[in-house]
Amino acid sequence: MNALDRRQLGKALFAAPALTAVADQLVAQKTNGLPPLTIRDAKVIKTSAGGRYRWVFLKLITSEAGLYGIGSANNAYQTEAVVAALEKHLIPWLIGKDANRIEDLWNSANYRTYWRYGPVNNNVLSAMDMALWDIKGKRAGMPVYEMLGGKVRDAVPCYDHQGGRDREEAVANVQKSMAAGWRHIRVQYGTGGYGGGGFIPAGQGERPEGGYGGQAFDEDLYLSTIPGVFEFVRSKVGPEPKLLHDVHSHLSGVNAVELSRRLNPYQLFFLEDVLAPEQIDWYRNIRKVCATPQAVGEVFSHPYETLPLVVERLIDFTRCRVAAIGGITAAKKLANLCEPFGVKTAFQEGGENDPVNQMAAYHVDISSPAFGIQEENHFPPLVHEMLPGCGEIRRGYLYGSGKPGLGLDIDESLAAKYPLDGTLPGGGAYTTDRTIDGAVVRP
Repeated sequence: MNALDRRQLGKALFAAPALTAVADQLVAQKTNGLPPLTIRDAKVIKTSAGGRYRWVFLKLITSEAGLYGIGSANNAYQTEAVVAALEKHLIPWLIGKDANRIEDLWNSANYRTYWRYGPVNNNVLSAMDMALWDIKGKRAGMPVYEMLGGKVRDAVPCYDHQGGRDREEAVANVQKSMAAGWRHIRVQYGTGGYGGGGFIPAGQGERPEGGYGGQAFDEDLYLSTIPGVFEFVRSKVGPEPKLLHDVHSHLSGVNAVELSRRLNPYQLFFLEDVLAPEQIDWYRNIRKVCATPQAVGEVFSHPYETLPLVVERLIDFTRCRVAAIGGITAAKKLANLCEPFGVKTAFQEGGENDPVNQMAAYHVDISSPAFGIQEENHFPPLVHEMLPGCGEIRRGYLYGSGKPGLGLDIDESLAAKYPLDGTLPGGGAYTTDRTIDGAVVRP
């Protein structure tokens, strides 16, 4: 790292604590003369939200009458482990603590487990951190983004999810998104989920006797299919839409480099997770052969996984999930790190994520110059009733409620009507793909 990069890194690392200090000063001005604020009680709220969601929220209740905060501990695949960590470990430790000291509580909660930065512990940290920011904003009478420096944009641009079973359907769906006002559109292809375009149908192909018979992912097939899809889509929709594609870590290093090179002419907004986190050194090879923008980090939980990629400018977007890295405090630090190196944030807030997590990302996004894009997530009417103040996406932009704190609340009685399902088949594990010889493909 050269001297300039060291100075930039130092500036980024010190910026987030300074912002927390500014927030403390703002609250002090608004709450001068009020008694100290402590965490008096806490509860874990679990709900399926009327669907197949597995949502876990933390409600922190303070010593000030009627003042509480809500945070998300979203983890659809180790849900009960997160619940136990909250109920048995965090809450007993947290009761009686000073609710104003977000930075101190974040660090103390991180280090109290000794082994830190694991996914479950980060979910716990995130729930606490979001709830504390929610409390601080409500007590000060302002949205969290005001405490992070205020808005730097009018709304948060999001990208839509589209695809097609064939090229013509992909084009038609992209055009549908464009007509609805979307400027950024992710395009997946074929059937079978991520890796579509690279699957050998179930039962076809030469397979080991008595072995795996399901659809099988083949890297070479994927590599030969996807560039042609984007060539066709671009030829029909023109240069206006900003197109994205998610590989979901299915490729080996050499093929990740080659796919990035072949997609270069079609001007993607970004290519997501072309490499698994175990293979991130290959991003250096990608940079040498093409300018296809790279987004990575959806399955990252440790901050030092991201650090070399940002500082060496090997990626263009960091794709971490706010609830997986430690909440608003961690996300703001990451955004501040990215800014001097020209890397943008693209927080992963789609799929099974919840509105609290979405709003936590929103407050960082709308107040950060390092913001790039956010993933869309639409929720059914029941969720908007259960979590009043949910964000709303209109013509490709996410809008918050503008209310103090995170800007949303939770109807606990309604959430309780939709409890989590019992133990799911396979423990609720993430479904993985396999190759034709039966080996697991990294998700």
